[in-house]
Amino acid sequence: MGKKVKKEVEPPPKDVFDPLWIESKTAATVVLMLGSPEEEVLAKACDALYKFASKGDENKVTLLGLGAVEHLYKLISHEDPIVRRNAIMVFGIMASNHDVKKLLRELDVTNSLLSQLAPEEDVVIHEFATLCLAHMAVEYTTKVQIFEQGGLEPLVRLLGSPDPDVQKNSVECIYLLVQDFQSRAAVRALNAIPPLLELLRSEYPVIQLLALKTLEVISKDRETRIILGENKGLDCLLKILETDEFSDLHVEALAVLGNCLEDVHTLQLIQQTGGLKKLLSFVRVSTVPDIQENAAKAITKAAYDSENRKILNEEEVEKCLINLLETDNDGVKVAASQAISAMCENLASKRAFGLQGIPQLVQLLSSDNEEVKEAAVTALANLTAASPSNASAVAEAEGIEPLVNTLNAQRDGAIANAATVLTNLAMQEPFRVKIQNCGIMSALAEPLRSTDSQVQSKAALAVAAFGCDADARTELRNAGGLGPLIELLHTKNKEVRRNACWAVMVCASDELTAIELCRLGALDILEEINLSPGRKNNFSEAALEKLLDNNLSQKYSQMGYLSSSNIITDGFYDCGQIKPGVKFSSLEELSMQELTDRRAIIFINAKPREDVLAVEEKAQDSSYEQTVLSPSLSRKSSREKARKGKGKKEEDKMKEVTQIISKVQDEINLENLHWIPPPDFILLDYINDASKTIPALTTTREQVVALAQFVADKMGGPIERDKLHDFSWELHISEIEFELKCNVVPIGKVKKGTFYHRALLFKVIADRIGVGCSLVRGEYNRAWNEVKLVDDSPQGIAGLLLPPQEYIVDLMFQPGFLMKQGSAEADQYKRI
Repeated sequence: MGKKVKKEVEPPPKDVFDPLWIESKTAATVVLMLGSPEEEVLAKACDALYKFASKGDENKVTLLGLGAVEHLYKLISHEDPIVRRNAIMVFGIMASNHDVKKLLRELDVTNSLLSQLAPEEDVVIHEFATLCLAHMAVEYTTKVQIFEQGGLEPLVRLLGSPDPDVQKNSVECIYLLVQDFQSRAAVRALNAIPPLLELLRSEYPVIQLLALKTLEVISKDRETRIILGENKGLDCLLKILETDEFSDLHVEALAVLGNCLEDVHTLQLIQQTGGLKKLLSFVRVSTVPDIQENAAKAITKAAYDSENRKILNEEEVEKCLINLLETDNDGVKVAASQAISAMCENLASKRAFGLQGIPQLVQLLSSDNEEVKEAAVTALANLTAASPSNASAVAEAEGIEPLVNTLNAQRDGAIANAATVLTNLAMQEPFRVKIQNCGIMSALAEPLRSTDSQVQSKAALAVAAFGCDADARTELRNAGGLGPLIELLHTKNKEVRRNACWAVMVCASDELTAIELCRLGALDILEEINLSPGRKNNFSEAALEKLLDNNLSQKYSQMGYLSSSNIITDGFYDCGQIKPGVKFSSLEELSMQELTDRRAIIFINAKPREDVLAVEEKAQDSSYEQTVLSPSLSRKSSREKARKGKGKKEEDKMKEVTQIISKVQDEINLENLHWIPPPDFILLDYINDASKTIPALTTTREQVVALAQFVADKMGGPIERDKLHDFSWELHISEIEFELKCNVVPIGKVKKGTFYHRALLFKVIADRIGVGCSLVRGEYNRAWNEVKLVDDSPQGIAGLLLPPQEYIVDLMFQPGFLMKQGSAEADQYKRI
């Protein structure tokens, strides 16, 4: 509309006034004309506003501000068809503006517009009413209104309109409505599939495209897919793919087919008609990334069903997917990798990918695109699961180092799956060693700190897989990985907690790691877990046992029991029963404490003399370096100082030299300050003497008796029961502590030992000479040894070999006397 618009009203019939000429200089005047009672004026005004609004969004805003929408709303239900038609045309053109749509929603115009879709209405009214509805259906609230007011039925009917504009607007409106699942079901019930398929034959690409998009949405429902098959929709879609001039529709057609492939029945139908082979061939030769990506996504959807996987494998889908991995498009690589992951559930496909696809997937691990990396490593995780041959293929493709590097990826999924692949490879010894040489344990330290439960779980599982090697445990310990691993024991996630317990159990296989785990609080946490029926698991119980088995000092202190399989070695110490919640101190920490009147710590250290001499020689060498090498360095420094301080007095120079020597000496002393447990040559002699005589005895019973008498002899001999209180062993131990100026007492120093001294010495020597026995702590300084012995006669009743019986060994009153477990004399020995 220009600045001046001249409108001429058509000559009226003879029974009315002569024609009127109306001039309007502004749009406002035309808007005012919408209030006219004259139908012809209204029609002409609407026509003028339509032309004005068609010129741009700015004009639509102008009309909105002038209140045109409210006037037009009244006119779309006008009795005169021309007025009604022209008013709806203005509505249709103006509804593309956001603010206009907002006002139309407030006015609740949908019901009035839907009433204009009746079959008898003019096609132009159909066109602009559907156009207005299509503009408005973008908003969720309008979709709900159209659905609730029964708008789908007339819209579906208008798909068969002879007017292409009506078809286009109707299908677009339906496409927007079916984003909601209720509308999808309603469209299916209204038998919309045949007219939608008919629109695929339209000569207008935009109508074909909208029809395909609508089919893609509604075919997500299985019922719709069945109807599509019944109406030969699959053939129609395949023809589009086969037609080059429809290349702009291939992506959408493929998306619809992708949904259809999810059903076994549909996939079988496509296979039987040769359509599946055509589809895969089409994808294989296509160079359009969108088509390749959508095809891979379609295969992924189909592969979720086991029967579908069989069909796809029969058609050699693996070759198609491997080809897609080699494209230059990252989206295609991701989709192809995901399809491979899905197809891996089929064993034949897994084997096929193992022979050809693994090298390509390994190459993708070095991609700069994190999504590609994640998809590739996820595929490898599925390929190597329970497949030693595929694990070998990954190693042969030089995938180990990239996998270890992927543990530092940015995406949690990539890290978790990289840990899974490495765990799968670890099942084979050569690969496990090779992975370990790449620093796997150091690389796992950071994933253990992750906040993602999947990463935590898979990282802990990997630690369990590689922790069976002593060097790997040392690496994890040095990398600071034990702390984060123990933190995972606190988690509420059942799988993470189980795998963390498993990893702790494996890592506790050596004494150093077990001690460090205990120092970090693993024992307390595991005990807490095992007290909770809902949190404990088989691995938590095994982890606690393993942890204590490799930290026997703490096990005996906490549990008061060592089994015959718990072999006491050098470095063991008995510091008494520890109270719950009290920190268990190391022997070095205990040795540094001031002398107290508390119970002495009994220490075991029967290292051979040559080992002790080697340590002493090393210490002497260190001392020699301190006294010889260090002063030479100091003299060099002093010479430099002397040169710089030329002219100073001789005594000042000597003072500087002395200060330098002192400083160097202090630094060396700090560096070499490390507590070394004192040797116990007396215990070593006990073990050597016992080893010469006792193992030569015929029966275990004889060996036990002889060892009991040997131990008692070294610890003050037999004691009469009524004179036990006169056996002043406490004073004797105090004298040793005072002599050593330390609470830590080597057991060989003890010449007057009571129950717990003798039982410990018995266990130590028995372990060294191969006599099986346990060590049990009682109350009031009691401790005893339990041994299992068979009956003296080689056979039991009726010629059957009887099971061994458990005995308590008397080391105090009648050394060597064996008391059957559970007997009155055994119970008395434990209590007295």
